[in-house]
Amino acid sequence: MGPARFRERFLQGEPVAAGVRTPILSSWQRCRSLGLSPDQSDLPFREDIDPDERIIRAAVPVLDRLQSRFAGSAMNICVADASGTVLLRRFGEASLARSLPAIQSVPGFVFAEQVAGTNGIGLALAERQLIRVYGAEHFAERSQGAACRALPVRDPLSGRIEGVLCFGYPRSADDPALSTVIRKAAGAIERRLLGQSSARERALLRAYLATGAAAPHRGIAVDALALELHPHDRAILMERAAELISCAQRAAVEVSLPAGRLVTLVSRPMTSASGVEGVAIEAVLHGPAPRELFAAPYDIDQPPGFPAEPAVAGVSLRSVAVSGVAAPGHPGRPPSPGHLSGTAPGRVATAADVDGATDDHLGSPPPTRGLVMVGEPHVGMYALAARRRLELLSEASARIGTTLDVRRTAQELAETAVPRLADFVTIDLPEAVLHGEESTDPRGDLRRAVVHGIRDDCPFMPVGKQADYGPATPQLRCLAGGQAVLEPDLKVAAGWLAHDPEHTEQLLSHVHSLIAVPLVARGVVLGVVSFYRAQAQNPAPFGDDDCSLAQELASRAALSIDNARRYTRERTMVLALQRSLLPHGLPEQDAVEVAHRYLPAESDVGGDWYDVIPLSGTRVGLFVGDVVGHGMLSAATMGRLRTAARSFAELDFPPDEVLIQLDNLVARLDREDPAADGVGIVGATCLYAIYDPTTQQCTMARAGHPPPALVAPDGTVSFPDLPAGPPLGLGGLPFEAVEMHLPQGSQLVLYTDGLIEDRHRDVDQVLEQLSDALAHPERAPEETCQVVLDTVAPAHPCDDIALLVARTHALDPRRIATWDLPADPALVSEVRAAALRQLADWGLDEAAFAAELMLSELVTNAIRHGAGPIRVRLLHDRTLICEVSDTSNTAPHLRRAATTDEGGRGLFLVAQLAQSWGTRYNPQGKVIWAECGLAGV
Repeated sequence: MGPARFRERFLQGEPVAAGVRTPILSSWQRCRSLGLSPDQSDLPFREDIDPDERIIRAAVPVLDRLQSRFAGSAMNICVADASGTVLLRRFGEASLARSLPAIQSVPGFVFAEQVAGTNGIGLALAERQLIRVYGAEHFAERSQGAACRALPVRDPLSGRIEGVLCFGYPRSADDPALSTVIRKAAGAIERRLLGQSSARERALLRAYLATGAAAPHRGIAVDALALELHPHDRAILMERAAELISCAQRAAVEVSLPAGRLVTLVSRPMTSASGVEGVAIEAVLHGPAPRELFAAPYDIDQPPGFPAEPAVAGVSLRSVAVSGVAAPGHPGRPPSPGHLSGTAPGRVATAADVDGATDDHLGSPPPTRGLVMVGEPHVGMYALAARRRLELLSEASARIGTTLDVRRTAQELAETAVPRLADFVTIDLPEAVLHGEESTDPRGDLRRAVVHGIRDDCPFMPVGKQADYGPATPQLRCLAGGQAVLEPDLKVAAGWLAHDPEHTEQLLSHVHSLIAVPLVARGVVLGVVSFYRAQAQNPAPFGDDDCSLAQELASRAALSIDNARRYTRERTMVLALQRSLLPHGLPEQDAVEVAHRYLPAESDVGGDWYDVIPLSGTRVGLFVGDVVGHGMLSAATMGRLRTAARSFAELDFPPDEVLIQLDNLVARLDREDPAADGVGIVGATCLYAIYDPTTQQCTMARAGHPPPALVAPDGTVSFPDLPAGPPLGLGGLPFEAVEMHLPQGSQLVLYTDGLIEDRHRDVDQVLEQLSDALAHPERAPEETCQVVLDTVAPAHPCDDIALLVARTHALDPRRIATWDLPADPALVSEVRAAALRQLADWGLDEAAFAAELMLSELVTNAIRHGAGPIRVRLLHDRTLICEVSDTSNTAPHLRRAATTDEGGRGLFLVAQLAQSWGTRYNPQGKVIWAECGLAGV
């Protein structure tokens, strides 16, 4: 069974372990786990290839010679970098470049295994050894007719894989001798890479090889550790090795890696024949050697003057300055042998430990050792300090500015600097900056915002107190000059000492060195940060490198603080707009007892709103709505919708009709807004309820909004199944109203989705919590609102919350008078008389004249222009309400009669006598109503 059949079985999910080479099968399995398709033909392409890369400069002459050797053949020769991107291509036959597809002829395509599947370049990088892939062993269909050999190319001084040399050819041209050719060619490229290293690096390596400590068959390359160790573990070893070089002492350190592996690093001081002093670091691994970890390097000819021993892999000093993992300690401070930093614990051994570091334990395999790094101590110390500074700046970019809160951002700056740069940090900000504004006097309006350090007992000015600095203090000098001010020794800092002698004397017992840096971003002075070092923890004073680092940290933090300040200002403005557009007080009415709450989102302000609208006939309308999105636009849109909703409600439209009007309005706003770009504000939701205390009936309709909660007088909580309806703005879809009976003392709870929807909570569980919070009918609406926010609302709401709780009341039947009569003009006088008697019973004699005249005109109009039967109703509430209903839908029209007209003045007189009047429609016809004020009654 050939490779093609095995590949077919593998793709079908059948076991093939016994018939496929292990590297190929492992690669197939990785490709399948990544979801790669054998039919995939496109690959990532890079156009940013640097023609001056080390691997290109080293490989060009070698590839030119290979092209001459394979002239006239179908050989495709390429060099890729360590990420699998092809950098160079050569062809044995020039016509191949024109006949092959671009993916096989143009540099820039990426052949890493994770994107290209099983191929020579990708597998050589994954396996770190010479690879042969033949025909159907390729994962992709496009490569089935080809074969290839690929070999990693390493930097002989660092052991790092710099790239891959790959030979591609037809399957019929496969020849075992190609393995020898590709090894020699890779060796030639490696020799040229070694030639690009510095003379001092080569001198140190010569000195190490001359000691005889190196074992050619045990050469260790740090990159080869990737076969067994996590990259973080390798970085720990590199960090420790760099620290040992900077110490310039003979020592051994046991490094316990997080994976449980124990590695001993041994430092050997040495001097080259030319007088270059340096240190070689060897790794000693106890136990059996891992697979392929200590493979012998290729025999390569060294540059002129270099001994002809095999290249022993290590890591150059150049790589030390740019690789590794951040270690605790102060950047720029040279590590001591007794305090080697790193994330894993280590022990510095004695001289005897060093001598015995390679002794074999009785009955255990001999330890394996090899060179990891060579370098010069003073250069290593500076490189290590520079790397730590870069790592601190990189960490600052990730840690500072995680929130849009001014105080928290300042705190993150202090936490980043302690203890890596300073032992104590204080930050002073103007009061205006804390509130999102620009300070008009940033030097005289400073307040302590942050105090952070390695201990809490240092006598710094507490947070919140005004910082009153003298003109000669480093803090005000840095604000005046716009640059960091360094005071290496505070004992001789005259301006600092003279500012507050008593307080500074206390501080001098704790700190000894200071850097004051202004916080300035986009031309705005935001405050000042002070970095201090403590004598006990760090006797070394700040230096110029520390000052530059502090300035860079402060500059980066200032941008984040300014972003937070601008956000705070915008949020304050939006919140002010939002609150100005919400009701400022509750209207006077007796239908319901209402309480409400509005809670803005923690990160931004949205478009949630509510409203309470008194309607005719002692009824009341209750609104709650939510505009999709956040920010100024959502708040402004909310204001427009609330105004429109109130207008439609005051026209006495029923709930479903109000939602239809709002739906049309939102759609029109989207069409008229040129900036909407098809998105608009579709998604606004709304719920509208009308409660009538004379009948205790409630009519509700909703547009994509959560249903209300109903609390019965006995404490039973329910969520009525109202027809959901579409969100506002979709257009053309119906809304359906539902009517239900609410006994006196019931509570109607309206809310927006911010109360119940939270990515960290299940909605059903939240509704259960809401039911538990509402199941206490004895609570007043105000108390209910607070309990709901305390127990149900999320601790950190990501959306606005609007809450409206209404407890229903019923109008006393004794305050309602109703007469039904046929459409007979003769009965008008009887109705007037009955009404006068009822007003006398209510003690409203002073309103009798106006009420009698209004009823007479309204009833007469209903008889003449409407259709019977006719109902007359008087309601004694805060006002006296006269209602006349009939079964006609003809609307009355107010007009001003001419002096010669004999009629047409009835409604004009009603409008003059009434406090307000209007018409509302119901399924049986219409109701004309008029209200009389009772202020003087």
